[in-house]
Amino acid sequence: MIIQSLNRQVSNLLSLCFFLSFFHFQSSAQSDYNNQQQDGYKGIWFTLGQFYAFGDKYSGGLGTYTAKHKPLAIYAPEVNKTFFVYGGTTGERDRYLLCMIGCFNHDDNTVTKPTVVYDKQGVDDPHDNPSLLIDPDGYLWVFVSGRGTLRPGFKYRSDRPYDISTFTQISEEEMTYPQPWYIEGEGMFHFFTKYSGVRELYYETSTDGVNWTDDRKLAGIIGEGEEKSGHYQVSGHYEGKVATFFSRHPNGNVDRRTSLHYLQSIDFGETWTTASGEPVEVPVTKVNSSARIIDYESQGKNVYLKDIAFDTNGNPVALYLTSGGHEPGLSNNPREWRVSHFDGTDRAANRWQTTVITVSDHNYDMGSLWIEGDHWTVIAPTINRPQAIGGGGEVAIWESTDAGKSWKLKKQITKDSPRNHNYVRRVVNGKAPFQYFWADGNPDKLSQSIMYFGDSKGNTWQLPYEMQDEKEKPVKVF
Repeated sequence: MIIQSLNRQVSNLLSLCFFLSFFHFQSSAQSDYNNQQQDGYKGIWFTLGQFYAFGDKYSGGLGTYTAKHKPLAIYAPEVNKTFFVYGGTTGERDRYLLCMIGCFNHDDNTVTKPTVVYDKQGVDDPHDNPSLLIDPDGYLWVFVSGRGTLRPGFKYRSDRPYDISTFTQISEEEMTYPQPWYIEGEGMFHFFTKYSGVRELYYETSTDGVNWTDDRKLAGIIGEGEEKSGHYQVSGHYEGKVATFFSRHPNGNVDRRTSLHYLQSIDFGETWTTASGEPVEVPVTKVNSSARIIDYESQGKNVYLKDIAFDTNGNPVALYLTSGGHEPGLSNNPREWRVSHFDGTDRAANRWQTTVITVSDHNYDMGSLWIEGDHWTVIAPTINRPQAIGGGGEVAIWESTDAGKSWKLKKQITKDSPRNHNYVRRVVNGKAPFQYFWADGNPDKLSQSIMYFGDSKGNTWQLPYEMQDEKEKPVKVF
C-alpha cells in the first residue's frame, strides 16, 4: 500500500510538471476556435494539483464535470435529436479547454462533428465547463461557466433552432456552476453561484433569455463565530416547481462541506418553501433554518451532492455521497452513496427517508439518478478499478424496486477498462440509446479522455475520438 501511494505521488507530480509546461505553451500559442468544428469527441483531462498520500484530491477525464453544472444534455423530440455539451480539447496532449456542443441523431444513430461554442483561451480548468438549455422555439442556449471574479461567464444562443453550427454571445457576467431550466409558461430560471473566496447561491429569471432580473441571493449561511459562508447545490424542476438541494461550507471552508438543505419555489422564485410548503425567507442565513433537512455536521460527515430527481408525485429526492473528510484514501471511509426522499406522507412532520445504496472509494465519484414510479436507478462508477482510490472507476447500474428503500447491483456496465470512468450525466427526457453520457481518464497521470453514452439496459457506445466524415456512427463497446 505504501509503495502504491508513493508511485501515485510520483506519477501525479510528473503529470503536473508536464501539464504546467504544456499549458504555458498552449496559452501563448493557441488561436480562437469559436464556431469551428472539431474532428472528434475529445474530453478534457485535468488535475487539481492538491496531492495527498493517496493521490490528488481529484483528477482525470473531466469533460462532463462538475455535478454542479446542470443539465449537460437534453433530448429534443421535435427533431428526434439529443444535444449535449461538455468540456473538450483539441487532442490527447492539449491541456486547454474548449466548451463544446455535440448532437446525436436518433433517426440514423449518428453524431455530427462537435462545435466549439467558446474557446477558453488557454484556460485548462473544467470548472469553466458549459451547461445547456433549449427554449420553446428550439434555440440552443449554452451557459459557459466563469470562475468567481477571475474569469467571466457567458451566455450563448444558437443562430438557428436545433442547429449546433454557430452561436452568438448574448451576455458576459459573473456566474459559476450554471444550472439553467426552462419552466413552461414562465421562462428561463437560472441557479448559479457567485464567489470571491467563498461560494454563495444566487438565481435570476428571464422571459426571453436576453433580459434578466437582477441577481437574487438564495443562501449565505454563517454560523456562530464564523466570518464567511459557502454552499454547493444541485437543482432541477418538476412541472412548475424549481428546487435545489445544497450543502454548507462552515466558515467558507469547501473541504468541510456538510449537511443537506432543500428549498423549492412554485411561483418562479418569488417565494420559497420547504418540501412540506412551510415558507422560508431567502437568503437563508441561519445554520438551523427549516431549509436544513439533515444535520451531517454534528455527525462529522462531509456531503458531496450528485443529483436531484422527483417521484411521481413531484416529491424531491437527493443523490449524494457522505464521507469522513476531503482527503482521498482509506482513512475517510466509509464513502456512502445515499438517497434522501421526502415521501409526502406526513407533510406536517416534513418527513425525509434516507437509504444507503452502496459504498465507493473516492469523494468525487459521480453518477445520476432516474425515477420511474417505484423503480429507481442509479448509474455511477462504484466499482473501484482500474485506478483504485482515484476519482471514478468502472460504471455500474444500481436498482431499487421499492422507491429507494432497498438497493441491489443490477449490472456492471464497463469492464476491463484501461482508465477510470467518471461523471455519468443523465440526459433530460433521455431517449435510448443516448440516455446518459460520461468520459474516462486516468486519475494518476495525464491521459487521453474518451467519451461514451449508454441506455437504461446498460448498452454503451463510444463517441468517435477521431472523425473523418461529417456524421459517423458511434461504436458499441463493453
